[in-house]
Amino acid sequence: MKIPLRRARLVAGALFFALMLPLLAACGGGDSAATPPLPTASVAIPTTPPDLPAPTTPPDLPAPTTPPATVAPTEEPVDLSFPLRTRRLEHGIVEHLYYTDRERVLTLTDIAGYRWIRQQIQWKDIEGPQPGNYAWGDLDAIVEDVAARNMKLLISIVRAPSFYNATNGLPEDPVTMGNFVEALVRRYGTKVAAVEIWNEQNLAHENGGRVTVEDAGHYVDILVECYNRIKAVEPAIFVLAGAPSSSGVTDPALAVADETYFRAMYSYKDGIIKGHFDAQAVHPGGSANPPQTMWPDNPSTAQGWTDHPTFYFRHVENVRRFMVEEGVGDHQIWITEFGWATANNTPGYEFGNQVSLDQQAQYIIDAMKIAHEQYVDEDGRPWMGVMFLWNMNFAVLWGAQGEPLHEQASFGILNPDWSPRPSFLAIQSYLAELRASE
Repeated sequence: MKIPLRRARLVAGALFFALMLPLLAACGGGDSAATPPLPTASVAIPTTPPDLPAPTTPPDLPAPTTPPATVAPTEEPVDLSFPLRTRRLEHGIVEHLYYTDRERVLTLTDIAGYRWIRQQIQWKDIEGPQPGNYAWGDLDAIVEDVAARNMKLLISIVRAPSFYNATNGLPEDPVTMGNFVEALVRRYGTKVAAVEIWNEQNLAHENGGRVTVEDAGHYVDILVECYNRIKAVEPAIFVLAGAPSSSGVTDPALAVADETYFRAMYSYKDGIIKGHFDAQAVHPGGSANPPQTMWPDNPSTAQGWTDHPTFYFRHVENVRRFMVEEGVGDHQIWITEFGWATANNTPGYEFGNQVSLDQQAQYIIDAMKIAHEQYVDEDGRPWMGVMFLWNMNFAVLWGAQGEPLHEQASFGILNPDWSPRPSFLAIQSYLAELRASE
């Protein structure tokens, strides 16, 4: 069986908010000509406003099937035992809250029933032009607006300033990132409930253009520094080890296979990482494969992208397995990106054209149910803490630029005109049922 080759590529440009998407592609899986990137690839969003045309007024959102929550969730006391854990599986969504109708996005988040939001920030847009000079910009308003809704915020940090790394990859000196995260938590406190230290660091693109197994040790040094600095200020903030991209290939110009990278992280310096993170972030794939399927025992019948476990949502179970083998099974997994693409016109994402809007809704709900019902340890405790859907409002952003079929839009649960897709309504109903059963 041919193992699918994954290669990193950057889909970029000066389009809406200069959205930058580091992508890891794959060939094989039944379609040797296709090179699809991972559907859970991250977006690094700048924090300086671009010049934008005047926005148009989108149509009103149709009335939801149930009214939005009007009562703030009951706050439970935080157990500061190491590692921090959630008491139950919680749900969140990836959003773009910079330079948009943030009030509307947050209202829709409330209507859907989500209590967690993941926002990615570019470090290079906050610190500069000299080291130690912080310009927080619109992040101040984002943090305050999320907190005002009694929602929890996960900040994912990417892209070092060029004076710390010429290619904006991981900083050469871990202390520099420690300084940044300490400044962040001193400014916002527990209004930032969790911090994810980097994103898909096993990709060459995220590591200055080249990545080796040994680089996992450098990442651990950065994570340890950041963990110590954050916990010294706010012990109740969750610190997440960044999610390696799901990949089965090791090539210095492309990536390190995720299992290889995980094991290198956990064994570095006699396992120093094991005392310096609360939860492991994971980005499972999906392609066009239903969440119940898994290669090789129960493969999908989709066309292409089916012959390796990294194409499947249930690859998260493999990550759990080797975390237990490495002695970090007491740490929860947080899925910080998952989802299914639908119809799109972006080369490399053709698998999404196999997934209807109704299938997207079904796959998302099935994945949430699998995690809720099956992802518990021998003591009945959830080994998955929070799962963040990719994404809420990227279709609105790309639709405003005349590209409603961009692949990022195809993963969203809103249409370009802000109206709900079937997945939005299905999630709203499912989360309401969960709340009623608690």
